[in-house]
Parts: sequence; C-alpha cells; structure tokens
Amino acid sequence: MTGGAREDDAGTGDGSDDDVATGDEREADGTNAAETVAWPVALSGVTETVVTTLGPNDRWNAAALGVFAGDPVTARTWGNTRTRRNFHRRGEGFVQFVDDPVTFTDAALSIHEVDEPVLESASAWVRVAVSPIDSGSEDGTEWETWTLEPVETAVVAERVPTIDRGFSAVVEATVAASRLGVEGYDDAHLRDRLEYCASVVERAGGPRERTALERVREHAEW
Repeated sequence: MTGGAREDDAGTGDGSDDDVATGDEREADGTNAAETVAWPVALSGVTETVVTTLGPNDRWNAAALGVFAGDPVTARTWGNTRTRRNFHRRGEGFVQFVDDPVTFTDAALSIHEVDEPVLESASAWVRVAVSPIDSGSEDGTEWETWTLEPVETAVVAERVPTIDRGFSAVVEATVAASRLGVEGYDDAHLRDRLEYCASVVERAGGPRERTALERVREHAEW
C-alpha cells in the first residue's frame, strides 16, 4: 500500500509531527466559532466520509475518515498520518460526503492532494473544528480520538438515493487493503476478503465501481 490514507484503521504513519497551532491562531482562522452549526445530514453509526486538511505545502490532503455519530460527533486517526498532523497544526478540516467510489478509493489508499478544500464530487461538506480527547495504542499503532464541531456547512447537490452493493464492496475493499501488512491482521484472510469484494463488484457494480476496484489493486499491490 502506497499511502495508508484511511484514518479509521491501523497504519504505519508517514513522518513526524510539525508545530501545533495555538488557541489564538485557531480563533484567527475562525475555528472557535461560538454559534451552533448543525450537520447537513442526520448521522448514525459510522459514516464513511472523505476529509481534507491543509498541509504545510499549502495543498489539501484528502483521506477517508469514519465519522462516529454522537454528541459530540467524533473520529479516530490511526498512526502518524497527514490528517493527524494537519489536525494538530490547523485545528480544523473539511468533512465531505461523497458517493463516487473512485474519489473514495484514492482518498482511502493513496496520498491524494488537491488545490481546493472541497472536492468536486462532494454532495455536501462541513468545515469542522477538531480537538483531541483521547489517545492510545493498539497492536503497536498509536491512535487518537477527536471531536468534530461543525463551523460551516453546505449542501452542494441533492440526489435520489440508490443502493449499490458494488459501492459497499469497494468501501470494504479499502478497509481490507489498508490493513495488509499491518501487525495484528492476517494477510491471507484479508486477501480472501478482497477477492470476495471483487466478486461483488463484478456482479453488482457499475463502471465507476470497477475502476475503483482497479485503483484498490494499484494502491495496495494486491
């Protein structure tokens, strides 16, 4: 796997931390807004999203992020990823709801940087102020839990929802692929899981799901 960009699964990280923004800097950026802003969708369980965070190179890093419903809404980063470092540095990010499997796969399994914070495929987005509330280690990988407080939101497109097993299989494939080679997981079992996901995509997916699955193969060397 080239990037290990999924934030809700154990990974190896990609470098050391940079400077952490102070509270005054975050207020200057508008991330400590006092008004209450609602999420643009009703959250339940764990919602798969893509989060963009601004890096020291002034480009926005896109990564998959599982968002846990609750009061407050939370998310967990695994390893020393770009998202974790950018959360500490900036104190914010853009959580985005996407239904394009290729966008999701590139964010989940590769180092994917863009020029603007909002992705073209986002149906809705939320700028969130983030704060770390807990941390620990599992199977040698450090994790950190964050609260996500909405600061600004927008609904870009409204669509009639459809159910596609192919898209769900792509999401599951990114989870399995992100765990390949990670201590605590059985590679043989993960590869069996990947083959099952591929069979579902072949039977039930469309062109974008098939393209996404090929991206999984490329990013994970599967």
